[in-house]
Amino acid sequence: MGNLLDGLFIGQMAQLDRTFTDEDVFECQRLTNDFSPVYQYEENVWRLNFKQPIVPGILAEGLINQVVSEKLPGCPCVLLQKEMIFYHPVYTNDRITAVLEVIDINEERNWVTQKVTCFNQDHNEVIKGQIVVLVLTNK
Repeated sequence: MGNLLDGLFIGQMAQLDRTFTDEDVFECQRLTNDFSPVYQYEENVWRLNFKQPIVPGILAEGLINQVVSEKLPGCPCVLLQKEMIFYHPVYTNDRITAVLEVIDINEERNWVTQKVTCFNQDHNEVIKGQIVVLVLTNK
């Protein structure tokens, strides 16, 4: 088999979408031990800045990781770097679409750099950034 970078090209795009539920938030909290009151309806802390409790950032970022592992590059790889800006909060029951676009391929290092854009069902950009993944070869 050849190099797994062979099928990738600059400008290549992939996307997935997901609706985050209260159950997703609870499971994320359980796994990370992050019980911040901004994620919980029972607390009033979130009311100062948001219209409802927010989804943990690490959970929203999981959708980006899903695009990487399932679609682009969609092969065994390791996340090397990520830089994300959260422009707007992600709320429970928001439908988030993550779009990744290949912007650089470093064949010498097997690195793929991708632009990340996530938006909600109202087409508001909620997350923007860039990731670099190491594509594992099968040589």
